[in-house]
Amino acid sequence: MINFLDISYLKLGNERQQKAYQVLTDNRVLAKLTPYHPILVGTIPINIDIENSDLDIICEVSDKNEFIYKLNALFGSEKEFTIYESPKFDATKANFIIDGFEIEIFGQNTPTTQQNAYRHMLIEHKLLLAKGEKFRLDIIGLKNQGYKTEPAFAKLLGLEGNPYEELLKLEP
Repeated sequence: MINFLDISYLKLGNERQQKAYQVLTDNRVLAKLTPYHPILVGTIPINIDIENSDLDIICEVSDKNEFIYKLNALFGSEKEFTIYESPKFDATKANFIIDGFEIEIFGQNTPTTQQNAYRHMLIEHKLLLAKGEKFRLDIIGLKNQGYKTEPAFAKLLGLEGNPYEELLKLEP
């Protein structure tokens, strides 16, 4: 099993994963976020990304105002920087572009290893390992048709109901 808490696994990955590693390390993105226990999640770590997939980084945030200040200070000068609050998830999100990668930083007052994005990625990774290359390519195919990741998994697995909740039921 890959240790997703340390992005060095990306160095051994495909070309896009290696480029993501370079961008994140050269720009010290995760290092700058260390106080927030950042984890890279989403499709690039598990090799189901498509052309416009971004680098999703989740953070544990106890002081939202301090986090907003820090994000502005650290990344406010980056290309297309935006920051906003997501009442739906009681979270703060920042987006910007570095070296052709869109980066989304998601901060929530929940330990990062307990956040749904991390939990979903672990479940999806296990499913990809168990179901093989055709399944992975089918997921990518659905994503290219406009499906979000969790709904694509739910469709291929025949899960009914809210795909985000149903996937969490597959946790060991």
